Amino acid sequence: MSNVALDRRQHVKTTSSPIFKIWIAFLFIVFAIGGYFIVNRFISGLDVTNLSSITPWGAWIAFYIFFVGLSAGSFLLSTLIYVFGMEEYERVGKAALFTAIVCMIVALTFVLLDLGQPFRALNAVIYWNVTSMLAWEVHFYIVYIVLLSVELYIAMREDLVKLAKENSLKGKVARLITFKNATINELTKKRDHFWMKVLGTIGIPIAILGVHGGTGTIFAMVKARAAWNTAIFPIIFVVSAMVSGTALLLAMYVIKRKVMKQEIDQGMVQSLAKLMAGFLIIDLGLQFYEYLTGWYGLEEHHLDYLGTMMASDFAWSFWIVQMFLGAVIPLTIVFWNKTNQSVNALLTAAVLIVIGIIGVRFNIVVPAQVVPLFHELPWGQYYPTFSEWIISAGVVAMGLLIYSFGEKMLPIEESEAHTNEVTNNGK
Repeated sequence: MSNVALDRRQHVKTTSSPIFKIWIAFLFIVFAIGGYFIVNRFISGLDVTNLSSITPWGAWIAFYIFFVGLSAGSFLLSTLIYVFGMEEYERVGKAALFTAIVCMIVALTFVLLDLGQPFRALNAVIYWNVTSMLAWEVHFYIVYIVLLSVELYIAMREDLVKLAKENSLKGKVARLITFKNATINELTKKRDHFWMKVLGTIGIPIAILGVHGGTGTIFAMVKARAAWNTAIFPIIFVVSAMVSGTALLLAMYVIKRKVMKQEIDQGMVQSLAKLMAGFLIIDLGLQFYEYLTGWYGLEEHHLDYLGTMMASDFAWSFWIVQMFLGAVIPLTIVFWNKTNQSVNALLTAAVLIVIGIIGVRFNIVVPAQVVPLFHELPWGQYYPTFSEWIISAGVVAMGLLIYSFGEKMLPIEESEAHTNEVTNNGK
């Protein structure tokens, strides 16, 4: 039996296994519960949250910038493969593109929930104010999602043409989205490779300057919040996106391989872990200088922000989640010889980094708004309500459902035969 056929047999077996069914059932339950609270949010408005005129942004905006970062980071990791030819990461190439799309869907869902008038979301597109950073950001998102979708299609095209000949679920889907007379030969492979490189190259500045850098710019343009109003803020957003995107793909690859009981490419995992750690070190350096310049500047609002984040009731999020769980432990695991050879240890490091970046996002959004713009005004106090947490879990479950069914219906996972072919060609 060929390697391609074997891979498909294993995938069909996995997607029909009890573990997969339990996973889907669990996600549907979480999504259904979250959906009930989402309906209530649209009926009751933002009264179901702890948001106020003092702290108008909360958990949903923190999750929004977190998932935009995951998307941008996943896409930029894919460019290492398709643009810069780093074929050792070929196994996660299509998964990176699909993850980027799903994360953008989740991120924009969080924004929709946060809007006081969600049905006016398209106004930024219909009535484009060219002087508005937010309006530009919305248009960048649209172009970015279209580009990701086209690039993913081209990346899957060879597998889709082959699958179209099969009488399976993937085969039926492949026949729906491929041309009837589509063929695969050396010429079409070179053409697809060329367009993957072109689209990836175009996507790099869109992802860096427009998508996540642009998201950071939205915060940086808020002149009234000194903690956000710095030129380095958008750069920090981009670098942390690379950290979280690499960590997420590493974790997803290892977990999926373990569940499917397939062989794990330990060399690739170790390489991804080092890449992840390198991005994290750069991110920590940028954060250090951001905090240092804020402290040296002696601007009252910035000092209050640092004090709120590091020495108040919110300090646990900074010291425990962001720094200890999200930085100290993962870096120790990656650089300590007793742990950096273990796939399980590197998986733990990746998961902790993803959790740590969630802490980073909350520390960006909440403490800066708790500090009043004028000291005569009352200080804010914000913690997500039960409803906010449940809705957030429902939206994340929605994203996981999209990804899980997407993997079942599309050739997202790289086949062993294709990976071995790429590896042999690269030698």
